Amino acid sequence: MGAYSKIKDSSKRMYNKVRYKKYINIFDFSQKVDYKIEILAGLTVAMALIPEAVAFAFIAGLSPLTGLYAAFVVGLIASVFGGRPGMISGATGAIAVVLVSLSLSHGPEYIFATVILAGILQAIVGFLKLGKLMRLVPHPVIFGFVNGLAIIIFMSQLDQFKDDAGNWLTGGTLYLLLGLVLLTMLIIWGLPKLTKAIPASLVSILVVFGVVFFLGLDTKTVGDIASIKGGFPPFHIPIVPLNFETLLLILPYAGIVAGVGLIESLLTLNIIDEITETRGHSNKECVAQGAANIASGFFSGMGGCAMLGQSLINVSSGARARLSGIVAAVMLLVFIMFGSGVIELLPMAALTGLMIMVAIGTFEWASIRTLNKMPKSDVLVMVLVTLVTAIIHNLALAVLIGVIISALVFAWDNAKRIRARKYVDEAGIKHYEIYGPLFFGSIAAFNEKFDILSDPEEVIIDFSESRVVDMSAIEALNKLTERYHKQGKKIHLRHLSTDCRKLLKNADEIIEVNIIEDPTYKVMVDKV
Repeated sequence: MGAYSKIKDSSKRMYNKVRYKKYINIFDFSQKVDYKIEILAGLTVAMALIPEAVAFAFIAGLSPLTGLYAAFVVGLIASVFGGRPGMISGATGAIAVVLVSLSLSHGPEYIFATVILAGILQAIVGFLKLGKLMRLVPHPVIFGFVNGLAIIIFMSQLDQFKDDAGNWLTGGTLYLLLGLVLLTMLIIWGLPKLTKAIPASLVSILVVFGVVFFLGLDTKTVGDIASIKGGFPPFHIPIVPLNFETLLLILPYAGIVAGVGLIESLLTLNIIDEITETRGHSNKECVAQGAANIASGFFSGMGGCAMLGQSLINVSSGARARLSGIVAAVMLLVFIMFGSGVIELLPMAALTGLMIMVAIGTFEWASIRTLNKMPKSDVLVMVLVTLVTAIIHNLALAVLIGVIISALVFAWDNAKRIRARKYVDEAGIKHYEIYGPLFFGSIAAFNEKFDILSDPEEVIIDFSESRVVDMSAIEALNKLTERYHKQGKKIHLRHLSTDCRKLLKNADEIIEVNIIEDPTYKVMVDKV
């Protein structure tokens, strides 16, 4: 079972069984808040954010604090002002992959400027209410995105099984790590079957920490990766030349960051909507992500977006309000400023086991079981998006490819659905009753329906069961009527919308107007 099934079922059961003792509409204005669940879930997420933020900063060629500051700033602002309570945002691998080449060639100052510009672009998308375009993303694309992201999360954990030289661990070191990872996974899997009073993820981290600490086991810790000690994120205006050349340099990166961030955030929003059976606000989320990235750039952060893995940890722990995300961001800052010494002692095995369980829960296993029942085109889209997401790590490109292929398949399928019922009435007039949409893809099949040379002197084409979709269809009708006129034959077009009548040539001569029965749809036309 995957993100649409296992996590959804467990989170619904937890939501129904939790005993709410104190409720207050805080930070959310609509959701009832259980302090214990929200705080514990936020604490768990904060611990899981640390190694990922550090790893993503390394991927981007930046210092660990750059990723941690981004996780704090983006996480806090998105949690307070975002369109999806319970969703977690922070530094992500998708953003890091986009920024790495710019970071290596021009340094962190250009990264900060790029993140600010990307935030402005994201906010503009939200203000223009373009977030609703995510409705155009089909389910096979979402399945592919989720499965690819699950593979990325899993594969990123394999580095923990290698030494500093990149060689696979062997012997006792490997067995110790495997044992601790399996213990973590066992607690996360088994504890919810006994009680849901405390998030299983948090319990697993504390138990493994206790085992390692009290038994004095020698295993890799967070501190072995990098120090997370720091202060409050410093306000810093990027030191870059304010000229047109700088804009041309950072604009392509900013555009990709903005696109990747919004795609990942809005897809995560849709998935959490499915799990919690509630509805978020996509345009509000776009504005919040934009504001978060603008602030991140001014506070020495690498930028970020919504994180599906951490969001699933949060939701599966029972969190439903904004408070958990706020707690996660604030606790992350507390760890950086005051608790780095303790957090650096956390075994990486515990966090590795946690993220592997997230990957298992994220993967949509139902999509595998239903492969033989899905249309081949949907299977192709899902597999392709999964591969592009997992191999190239370019989420925006993967989703874009999936949407384009899905759109082409949809157009092809609808192009074959154009039909014509033909008959000649007692007056000798031939009727063509058209069924199916008339658009650029179905024009060729539409034209094949007519036998202009053999048709009688008068022809009626009825569109009551059809729809003229675009200008290509209008032009096809114009050419068809011209061909009939060249043969000296009279043609009538029935049941066309007012929009069609305005766009057709010689409309007054060929169109029969029936105000009661004529449709009212609009033809898609480019207005210059």
